[in-house]
Amino acid sequence: MSNAPLLLTGHFKDLGGGFTVRRLLPALQQRSVGPFLFFDHFGPVTVQPANEYDVRPHPHIGLATVTYLFSGAILHRDSLGSVQQIEPGAINWMTAGSGIVHSERRPPALASQSYVNHGIQLWAALPLGQEDCPPSFTHTPASAIGQLAVGDATVRVLIGSAFGVSSPVATMSPTLYLDVQLPAGGVLELPALAPEMAVYAVDAAVQLDGQPLAGHTMAVLPPAAPARLQAGATGARLMVIGGAPLDAPRHMWWNFVSSSKERIVQAAHDWETDQMGQVPGDTERIPSPAHRFKP
Repeated sequence: MSNAPLLLTGHFKDLGGGFTVRRLLPALQQRSVGPFLFFDHFGPVTVQPANEYDVRPHPHIGLATVTYLFSGAILHRDSLGSVQQIEPGAINWMTAGSGIVHSERRPPALASQSYVNHGIQLWAALPLGQEDCPPSFTHTPASAIGQLAVGDATVRVLIGSAFGVSSPVATMSPTLYLDVQLPAGGVLELPALAPEMAVYAVDAAVQLDGQPLAGHTMAVLPPAAPARLQAGATGARLMVIGGAPLDAPRHMWWNFVSSSKERIVQAAHDWETDQMGQVPGDTERIPSPAHRFKP
């Protein structure tokens, strides 16, 4: 078995209105890393007053969305009545469970301004016993996230535990999520902090164990393998994801994740017949795709 990391460059996905993201997970070669089975990198994109980048109300089941911004702002609203402006450095964890509807829009205060949105959105599969748990939404402000120096690096422990620091974000399975910033030429010795781990180069190439890792590329590390990361002349930002392997295979269709094909079929019916709830005051909705899930 090779000890070389698996490199994923992702593909571009248009979410509507010309708002394009780079999708690294799922990939043909790698469906998930720890509980994470979806990884979107969006921006940096300059949002102009005339742009239509809002994501209208849409449903989820069986997963948690994890939204993290480097810059900009997004207004989250959901069918539980949650209203939260997502800002840089905070962790916003929405547990879909048995079903939730949410929208992600431009904050009203920024309606007439230009600003730069840049961030990562992940989906984490919920454990088998929690797939249909009650939905919830939790905002953890940037000030509550632990940050420390590790070698040359500045590390924010967004989720899980690393280097003696634990995140206040509650999860249902062992989960790791780090934001790492390296100065020019800086080095981080990254231990095997989780059974499955991957490193994503956000903005610049780095050296991974002496081999080049291009910007906008994810390296899925061999199991239980440490890694040595070194930035180039411009410095670099890296995201580290990981955790325990999925406890069973998952089916994914549109915004739905489940271990049961029948559950996805039921969720699609519930959305189409308006049985999944509504975002208060937001009457728009994204219709389900024309292509149907094949159970």
